[in-house]
Amino acid sequence: MDTGTHLVMGFALGGLATLDPVIAENTINSHSVLLATIIGSQIPDIDTLLKFRNNAVYIRNHRGATHSVPAVILWPLLITAVAGLLFPGANLLHLWLWTFLAVFLHVFVDIFNAYGTQALRPFSSKWIALGIINTFDPFIFIIHVIGLIIWAFGANPGITFIIVYAIVIFYYILRFAEQWSVKKAVINTIPNAEQIIISPTMRYNKWKIVAITKNQLYVAKAYKRSITIVDKYDRVPIPENEVIEKAKEDPNISAFLSFSPIYRWELEVYDSGYEVRFIDLRYRSKGHYPFVAIVQMDNDLSITGSYTGWIYNKEKLKKKLDVAPR
Repeated sequence: MDTGTHLVMGFALGGLATLDPVIAENTINSHSVLLATIIGSQIPDIDTLLKFRNNAVYIRNHRGATHSVPAVILWPLLITAVAGLLFPGANLLHLWLWTFLAVFLHVFVDIFNAYGTQALRPFSSKWIALGIINTFDPFIFIIHVIGLIIWAFGANPGITFIIVYAIVIFYYILRFAEQWSVKKAVINTIPNAEQIIISPTMRYNKWKIVAITKNQLYVAKAYKRSITIVDKYDRVPIPENEVIEKAKEDPNISAFLSFSPIYRWELEVYDSGYEVRFIDLRYRSKGHYPFVAIVQMDNDLSITGSYTGWIYNKEKLKKKLDVAPR
C-alpha cells in the first residue's frame, strides 16, 4: 500500500487498541500504543530510502528484507523498546502485541498489491503478489479517514474501527471475486494462456492484464468482464550471445530481471555499439510501457550507460543514461 494508507491504518489500529482493557484503562498505555502502531505501520517501508542510492538497489531490495519474517519479528521488539523508554510504566507486553499487529498488517496488506513482497524471506525469495488491491485504493483510504473523523467527533474508536475493518474485509472478498471473474473472462478470450497476470487499477472495475501463451505475449485490459487485447508480441526466447550475457552483468539489468516476472526484450545494433532493452509488460499506461531496464555498450562491449526504472519520455531517458542520442 502507499504511505498515506499505511499511516491512517496506524492511527486506526491505535483506536482499535482501546478495545484492549489494559490499553483503555491507562493513558500512558494508550499513548504509547498509538505512537507504536503509527511507527509500526510505516517502518517496513524504511527501505524506500534506498531510492537515494539508485534505482537498481531500490528495486532489488524494496519490500524484501524489511518485509521478511525476521523483520516482522524484530521491528516490533525495536519499536517496543523505544516506546517503552519514551513512556515509562507502559505495559510492554500489550505494547509489543499491538506493535506486532501493526507491522504484520503492513506486510500482509502489501501482499495483495500487484507489486507484492518477499514476505517469506529467508525461506523463499519468491515475490508474493496477489494483485487484487491497487497500491493506492481510494475506498480503503477513504473509509479509514471517515473512521478517524468519526473518532475525532467523540465516537468510541474501538467500535468504530471494528466496523471499519469488517467493511474492509468484505471489500477484500469482493475484490477476490472480481479478480476471479476477470480471470475466467481472460481464459475465455485467450484459452491457450499458460500464465495470466492480473493487476488492479484505482478504478474498481478496471484491470490490467498480461497473458502468456506458448508463442505469444498478450497485453490486455478489462472493464468488468469485458476483455480488450491492446498489444500482442511474439514470445521470443532471449538469445544466448555475448552481448546479452554482458548486459545481464549490469546491476540495473540484473535488478530488473530479479523483479519483473513478464517482459519482452529488444537488441539494437548500431555503428557505435549495442543497446539492450527489457520492458515490463504489466504497467502499460496510455500506450506506453514505462518500467524498463536499458544498457548501452560500445563495440568492445564496455558499458557506456544503463538505467532501470520508470521512464515516460525519451529526453528523461537520455539524461538518465548520460549518453548522446543516437
